[in-house]
Amino acid sequence: MSGRLYGVGLGPGDPELVTVKTARLIGEADVVAYHAARHGRSIARSIALPYMREGQVEELLQYPVTTEATDHPGGYQGALDDFYAGCAARLAAHLDAGRTVVVLSEGDPLFYGSYMHMHKRLAHRYPTEVVPGVTSVSAASAVLGRPLVERDEVLTVLPGTLPGEALAERLRGTDSAAVMKLGRSFAKVRDAFAEAGRLDDAWYVERATMGGERVAPLKDVDPEGVPYFSLALLSSPAERAFVPEPAPEPVPEPAPAAAAGEVVVVGLGPAGRPWLTPEARDALATATDLVGYGPYVDRVEPNPRQRRHRTDNRVEAERARHALELAGEGRRVAVVSSGDPGVFAMASAVLEAAADFPDVPVRVVPGLTAAQVVAARAGAPLGHDHCVISLSDILKPWEVVAERLSAAARADLVLAIYNPASRSRTWQLPAARDLLLEHRDPDTPVVIGRAVGGPDESVTVTSLGELDPAAVDMRCLLIVGSSTTRVTGAGVVYTPRRYP
Repeated sequence: MSGRLYGVGLGPGDPELVTVKTARLIGEADVVAYHAARHGRSIARSIALPYMREGQVEELLQYPVTTEATDHPGGYQGALDDFYAGCAARLAAHLDAGRTVVVLSEGDPLFYGSYMHMHKRLAHRYPTEVVPGVTSVSAASAVLGRPLVERDEVLTVLPGTLPGEALAERLRGTDSAAVMKLGRSFAKVRDAFAEAGRLDDAWYVERATMGGERVAPLKDVDPEGVPYFSLALLSSPAERAFVPEPAPEPVPEPAPAAAAGEVVVVGLGPAGRPWLTPEARDALATATDLVGYGPYVDRVEPNPRQRRHRTDNRVEAERARHALELAGEGRRVAVVSSGDPGVFAMASAVLEAAADFPDVPVRVVPGLTAAQVVAARAGAPLGHDHCVISLSDILKPWEVVAERLSAAARADLVLAIYNPASRSRTWQLPAARDLLLEHRDPDTPVVIGRAVGGPDESVTVTSLGELDPAAVDMRCLLIVGSSTTRVTGAGVVYTPRRYP
């Protein structure tokens, strides 16, 4: 008897949006197959990982090309046709051996899903079942809190790869629309919305329900850096009947003079809603004003009754005073920070400025720190005594940084190093490495966590002697082990609780 083929939808990205049936089938499968681009990282696998078990055969179906040119004699389509044929043959071998094969698909398997290419080649030969999943269109509508269609309205789903004229024509003739596959097509799509006279009503949703989720009016989005996992949404015209159309600059009514204002400094964690605490969510939801560095403010879900105050990253003192002044007028102000606000972040700046505002209460809501998250990804390198040091010499002289590095190294503490490098600060990390090597063995383990929690996260384990400063940028955090820190054969880093 042959095995059974399942094409399962994983939903838009949040592992909690995987259906019960899909989770069961993943756990029971003999073979789990998933697609990935040439870099080999599979978003589908990362979503399904909580439901997979040890001992399963994994089949990585790695595309030979994505958008780049190819020297295949059949051109781009010929390269893909050969790829799909090869993938189908690999899965057929498992099915012929009687194994159950589950093919993972982000969203829904038959809605712009990679699985459909396997389905067309295998479903007529083997027992097959397709399990639907939540689509990115549904997720984007839910994230925005805006309905897609109502009653007899028409929803049109379009690929952003269509010619601009065709996009504009279809957008003019529909009630609601979702335009998929933005990425490099974003500028063309935005122009099509403008040509159709629908740009002011359109929304942009990036990585709905995933870490790094972002929503914004489509007209305000910078085309640079728009990822493939994003879409443009034109919601139901009927939503205007119960959701007031926001003004370009919504300004809520001032709070009554007698209202009690406050400032809450909120830690957003390193990235994504799963790492946002319930206390932080409550503080953000009840705030009348959000204050913070622009990219951090953008991570908070839009709320039409809130006023947002986005600032540059190097005006902490001015930002703190502005928040306190707003609270003095009776506003409930949330000052947002990445990670924990008390670790190289806004809590200190706000509390320092609060000395001039004795009647304004200030409280701090903690968040997961970058050091905690990088440590967890690597294993447990902070399992014993450790210290946290910033290599930035903008607010303190380098001599102080160097003295503290040497003292921590002499004390045999594990070091969590923030702000190791930036475009303008390139010599500090090599200098810090040389200082540490005066007291640490070159084989001391070093963890480099980059953009942890985001879609392009990476965690690298190296040694102090082999540490390459060129591989470190402003999005990285380093953990330098002590004399007792160990690396297992599987690459897990930990520091024992007992000291020799």
